[in-house]
Amino acid sequence: MGNLEKNAQDDALSSIYALAKEDFDSLNQLIPQQLSSSVDLVEKIGHHIVDSGGKRLRPLIVLLTAGCFNYMGSAHIQLAAIIEFLHTATLLHDDVVDKSNLRRGKATSNSIWGNSPSVLVGDFLYSRAFQLMVVIENMEIMRILSNATNRIAEGEVLQLSSIGNFELTEGEYMQVINSKTAMLFEAAAHTSAVLSTQDSNHIERLKRFGIEFGVAYQLIDDWLDYAGDVKSMGKNIGDDLAEGKLTLPLIYALKNMDNEGHTIKAAITDPSNENIEKVIEIVRRTGALAYTAQAAMRHSKNAIEALNELPNNKFRNALEELTRVCMLRVS
Repeated sequence: MGNLEKNAQDDALSSIYALAKEDFDSLNQLIPQQLSSSVDLVEKIGHHIVDSGGKRLRPLIVLLTAGCFNYMGSAHIQLAAIIEFLHTATLLHDDVVDKSNLRRGKATSNSIWGNSPSVLVGDFLYSRAFQLMVVIENMEIMRILSNATNRIAEGEVLQLSSIGNFELTEGEYMQVINSKTAMLFEAAAHTSAVLSTQDSNHIERLKRFGIEFGVAYQLIDDWLDYAGDVKSMGKNIGDDLAEGKLTLPLIYALKNMDNEGHTIKAAITDPSNENIEKVIEIVRRTGALAYTAQAAMRHSKNAIEALNELPNNKFRNALEELTRVCMLRVS
């Protein structure tokens, strides 16, 4: 991404966050309160990952959705914290499973404190999220979030079982990302809509928005793993490949390359810089990056179309703009 595109993305995001500033201020007060624990290491690891510079897009979707319907209560702040804690817990567990050393440009918790404390603090965040669900006292929201959490765990296991599987199809991969990544975006939009409106059509449309946005977001990350740079990604280029994960660019390249499967297999079994560079060249040459970008754009368009029948106000417009801003990363 060039400087002009990066500046445009930053400016647009700043405007969107400014729209929910008061709610975000409340959220940023609630999160440290809910991270409090009599166990010092819980707070250290919790703050390390929560304060590590993430954009908090999922809580943002909760707050903007509530704004769409002029929600006047305070439960949306708790809901945004729940979504953030669920997301953060998955990050802690992911980094342990993936043996990652870098997250958002910072050392991962597992690389500092070890695997066992990171997993256990992830469990703490899950349980704290469910404590907050009880406070909201909405059984439909609890149903959605408990189902989403279960689906996310299934997605993690499915991805793990797919590592090194060179026969993985695009359809099977989409099943992984629908569960592992898009599900929490769907839950953010869906639960906030349930909290804020009784209109079943609006609720269903926001549910669809969340899943389409989440799929697009993951596909953009897949694209960046082969086209980005460490500074913009906050992780090492080729990490997915080094971990043996077949994402859409690699699945497409395997299907459309000329007898170079041995090169990709070698890069997974021996993820040296030389092997990874060869695979990145193959991915780019086969048109896999363009194919992945087009898929991301298609799902982004679907997400925006899902918002068409919502109340026409600045919060709905912000959800549309957020979708467009995320697509700016593919440039």
